Amino acid sequence: MFTSAAMFFNGAEEAVEFQCPVQEPGLTATIEELMSLLQEGNSNSNSGSPNSGSEGSNGRGVYSLDERKRRRMTSNRESARRSRWRKKRHLEDLTEEANRLKMENRELKNRLGLVAQKCYVTWRENERLESESLALWARLSDLNQVLVAMQTIRSQY
Repeated sequence: MFTSAAMFFNGAEEAVEFQCPVQEPGLTATIEELMSLLQEGNSNSNSGSPNSGSEGSNGRGVYSLDERKRRRMTSNRESARRSRWRKKRHLEDLTEEANRLKMENRELKNRLGLVAQKCYVTWRENERLESESLALWARLSDLNQVLVAMQTIRSQY
């Protein structure tokens, strides 16, 4: 990661250091150039130049049309860079979420398959037990009839 640092002067003539982390190496030169322009602006304010900000009641300097246009273009470029970064970050977040959801979906499908397989095995076991139960009830009924027949024969003697 690259960083750029610059010294600025606040209204009380105190030096304030500003460090700017740069994510993209290609922008380092551009940011260093902007920092140097800002430093030049600060050094001009110390020397009392006409564009130093000492003129005017609102504390802002009077800039030429070209200077304002250049500043606006720089501001617009920086805004566009931030917008592209936000868009890129949003896309990365969406991609991560999509991958996470795909993995979760795959896991849920696997679990569903296991549950369906267990359900089938349980259903088959239930069918077998019902069939066995019917056979046992039929045998019990037959034995019950034999018992009744034997008791009637004994009661006759």
